[in-house]
Amino acid sequence: MNANPSDTTIEFDCPECQSRLRVPSSLASQNAKCPKCAKVVAVPATSPTVADQNPVASAAPSIPAATIGPTSNAVDANAVVEDAGILLPPDPDAPVHALDDAPQQGTSIVDMPHEPIVGRDTETRRLFESICDEVSKVFVGQRELVEGTLVALFSGGHVLIESVPGLGKTLFVRTLGKILGCEFGRIQFTADLMPSDITGAPIFDMKTQEFRFRPGPVFTQLLLADEINRSPAKTHAALLETMQERRVTVDGQTHELDLPFLVVATQNPIESEGTYNLPEAQLDRFLFKLRADYPSEEQEAKILMMHGGQIDLTKKLENEVKTVSSPEQILKVTSETSNVRVEPVLVNYINRIVRLTRQWPQFYMGASPRAGIGLMQSARTLAAFYGRDYAVPDDVVQLAIPTLRHRVMLTAEAEVEGQQVDDLLRELIRRVEVPRIETQ
Repeated sequence: MNANPSDTTIEFDCPECQSRLRVPSSLASQNAKCPKCAKVVAVPATSPTVADQNPVASAAPSIPAATIGPTSNAVDANAVVEDAGILLPPDPDAPVHALDDAPQQGTSIVDMPHEPIVGRDTETRRLFESICDEVSKVFVGQRELVEGTLVALFSGGHVLIESVPGLGKTLFVRTLGKILGCEFGRIQFTADLMPSDITGAPIFDMKTQEFRFRPGPVFTQLLLADEINRSPAKTHAALLETMQERRVTVDGQTHELDLPFLVVATQNPIESEGTYNLPEAQLDRFLFKLRADYPSEEQEAKILMMHGGQIDLTKKLENEVKTVSSPEQILKVTSETSNVRVEPVLVNYINRIVRLTRQWPQFYMGASPRAGIGLMQSARTLAAFYGRDYAVPDDVVQLAIPTLRHRVMLTAEAEVEGQQVDDLLRELIRRVEVPRIETQ
């Protein structure tokens, strides 16, 4: 919507910084951003006596955009609603406008860009920033991929990446192995790959005249399972116990894997010939499903400058990338993240989101309790990465879609209509009331 200078104006006070704001009346009942404090506020339908008649509206505190959400579809379009100290917009699908300039393009409230809530300068925060700095020396962009993989690693989970070929997934995992001081392994999944090719198998030793176990490529710490959907179900099943139990059983003998253990599996979204859908049981083993897209123009130019020459990547990793962690430190930080505080109201918030997926009309299968456990664990880890000893709704909102997008299944009608899982999940999250967390 374009503001017309000839329109009458609405004047009201920003509920956050108390600045006097003046906007065209065409923006009545719309979401807008204060030019001074950058908070998202709701423009009242009339001016300026409404605030005097309703002091709650002018005194309501504003919160970061990612934690704003409606309680139901019955929100009055002509009022600013306050519930449990949370300022709710009049319309969950309304675009956000800048008050000092022309209206901006519409953005959903759930995925509106916002700065993370940063806490103290802790050892975990310094480690996270050091890892990201080292990764950026050879791997450009893909913040969701980098941050999501690190959160999964320090939460004891695994990652499924959906992307087209050539975006540097192998380079990223190799780089991560060097930075973290962990062993790196890679399996190229093909139609004729057997389970024993992954787990290993007993071989006959001619010297000792006995069978001994030969470990397969799964005996590593960072495992890249490339194009995992090109192998049949029996090969997928070989990873189930490994991913969940961190061990391999062959001929009745159990072989433990070295910790930490992270599986980064990839699949190509544009090819269906010669592929097999991953079973729901295995999809549920992945903590996140991340999506990597093509880089921006500036990022791709940087990639060309960085990797356009005839440079040996192995030497580049050895000479330019430092090891800033160790398996022991990773396990220590993973254990310490369990001390991050999650308030009961935030637990209920996570629980309502997960349970609502089972009732959403476009989903014929919702998320399992394992999804809620993973979402709470990963929210703890993300809070620790930002130097906080408490989790906030922003952490949950940021990680909810990667946690849930592979655990819900669309109905046949929704697929025919071309509806997207991510869009439906954003709408679902908007419908859940956001709790107010006291950080003091």
